Formats: sequence, C-alpha cells, structure tokens
Amino acid sequence: MRTDQQVTRALRALSVAYFVQAVGALSVIGSLEPIGREWRLSNAEGAYLMTAFGITFALAAPLLQVLLGHLHRQRQVLLGLCVFGAGALLFAAAPTYPVLLVSRIVMGLGAAFIGPVLATLGSSLVSSERQGSAIAIVLLGLSVAGLAGIPLSSWVAYQVGVRSLFLVISAAAFATALLIAWQVPNQSEGQRVAVSTLVNLLTQAHSLSVFGVAFFVTASVYTTYSFIAPIVHDFYNGSAHDVSIALLVLGVAGVTGNLLVTRLAARHSSDRLLVGSMSVLAILMLALGAGPRSLGWLFLMLVMWALATDVIWPSQQRRVIEHLAEYRGAALALTAAFVFCGIGGGAAVAGWVYPIAGFTGLLGASFALMVLAVVCMLISAKRSPLRAAVI
Repeated sequence: MRTDQQVTRALRALSVAYFVQAVGALSVIGSLEPIGREWRLSNAEGAYLMTAFGITFALAAPLLQVLLGHLHRQRQVLLGLCVFGAGALLFAAAPTYPVLLVSRIVMGLGAAFIGPVLATLGSSLVSSERQGSAIAIVLLGLSVAGLAGIPLSSWVAYQVGVRSLFLVISAAAFATALLIAWQVPNQSEGQRVAVSTLVNLLTQAHSLSVFGVAFFVTASVYTTYSFIAPIVHDFYNGSAHDVSIALLVLGVAGVTGNLLVTRLAARHSSDRLLVGSMSVLAILMLALGAGPRSLGWLFLMLVMWALATDVIWPSQQRRVIEHLAEYRGAALALTAAFVFCGIGGGAAVAGWVYPIAGFTGLLGASFALMVLAVVCMLISAKRSPLRAAVI
C-alpha cells in the first residue's frame, strides 16, 4: 500500500504532465511573431499550426481510446509524452512550413493520449472520497501553465528563439515521462470505449447539442485569443514585453477564476453559470470593439475575460456529466475532442478573418460563435431528460 506522501508525489507528477502538455499546445499563441520571423510565415499560417494540433487531438482522442484504451493508463500517458516530445523536437528542427505542420500533428497525437487520461489516472490512486482533491491537484498543472508557463514561453520565444523554446518543451516531455515512470504506479487498468457508444453519442440531437456548446464556446474564445500577440502589437502599439504581460494577466486572473468557480458551483447550477459567463464574454467582446486603444483598457478587459472563461470550462464539464451521466467516460473524452476541435477551429477562423477584417472582425466572429453556443445550449436543455432550466 502506498503512503499518502507517495500518492501526493504521484499526483504532482501527473500535474507536471498537464503543465507540459498545456505549454506545448498553447505556446504557439504567444509566439506567432517569432515563428513568423524564423520560417517567414504570415500570422495566419502560424495560427494554422494551432488548427493542426487541435483537429488532430479532436480526431485522435476518442479513436485512441477505442483502439488502445485497454492499455494501463500509466503506459498511455508515457506513450503520449514520448510522442509529444518527439513532435516538439521535430518542430525545433523543422526546415520548412510543411514539416512544422507535421510536427504539430505529432504533438496533437501525443496530447490525445495524455489529456483525457491524466485526471482518471490521478483519481484511481485514491479512495472515492478523496478523488475530488486528487483531480484538483492534477489540474493545478493547467492553472500554473496559464499563470507562468505560457507567458514564460512567449518571453523565451522572443528573447532566445522559438527553436530553443521547443527544444526545452521536448526535453521537458521526456523528463516528465521518466518522472511518471518513477513516481506513478502502473496499476490503473484502461478501458476500451465501444464504437457503438461513440456512434450513439454522435448521432443523438441531445448529446450533439451538449457537445456543440463546448465546441462553439471554445471556438468563440480562441478566435480572439489565438491572435492576442498581433492584437497587442497592431491595435495597442504594444511590444513583445507587453505580449508577455497580457498572457500573464490572463494567467493570474485565470487562477482567481478557478477559486471563484469553486464557490459559485456550490450555489448555482451549471446552466446558470454558463449563461452568466457567456453573457459576460459577449459584453466584453462589444466593449473591446468600442473601447479605447489603450493597453490599460485591454488588460482590464483581459482580467474579466479570464474570470469568465474560467467559470465556463469546469461548468461545461459539469453540464456534460449532468446531461450524459450514463456515458460519463465516453462523453468526457468526446468533450475533450470537441474542445480541441474548437481551439483548432477558432484559430483557423482567426487566421482567415484577421488579415481581412482585423481585430473588429475577430470580435464579430467570436460574438457569432458565442450565439451558436447559446443556440446549442437551448436545444440541449429542451431535449434533456432532466429538462434542465437554462437560467
């Protein structure tokens, strides 16, 4: 039997894996300009690197659980980290844009084996009454990535070079694999997801509309967020230092949002929290479009943006569990797929809209996608056996 201290170390190792995956996945956002300079790419071409990652994750996450979900979960994470690290190494050495795209596809494939498994693996290490705390420790890696990892990666890309950044990410992935092999026991058995379950969830209007909320709200957020670096430069006359500050503001506010949603979740339904936070985001989009071209104003808006989005993410996960309780495992895996598809889709929309319509166009596209998320929410609430109240 493992002691509490050993379990805590194992959970912290899994948290490190989440940190590495999040930084490797999202570091492109704060590094669009260094990537563009290194490979002579436009911002749109750089954004498509996010799209390649997101779409790969979205397609691979459920399929890997169908094909290889029977493997022990520790082995799944180790395999994912090694593939992820190899993709980051390929990115650092890439001579051309097509190779860059392949590297992001490889990283997305590795991440599809990491993200959907970490929380389940962590919760399997403790008793049922401690699973909530265990998952919170594992997810801390995401918060720390937003608070420090992504702003730091932007700084490294600008000051040292984007190739060096991805060398560090690659080394971190392989080192984390060794840490998990050492600290995390190989005792949690995997479970295949039946193809029939996926087909059932993807062909019912109720479940599809539940996933649609996750897709459209994520696409809405990332349509604007993906171009945060060009926005700071082009519309607020900011420097590379200001880009890092903007990402840091988002990270600090995001940690505060995590604390806020813990309190709100005990008092309000997931539907009420989603409607409230989505409404706040829609108002912020309008305020950013109509507000002054001042970095102080942008940073203030980003604080509220991060608080709202950090209420959205756990609330939509909670809503999936409430609406699709009998398919919990498969539903959460598909939710992760739709979220990353939303990230990739949002980045693709941004890459198409920004060169044509600029910041105002991004905000308009984000607003339209948020409206579609609300439509999906209304449909899922109407078709739910729970007859969940939207407000």
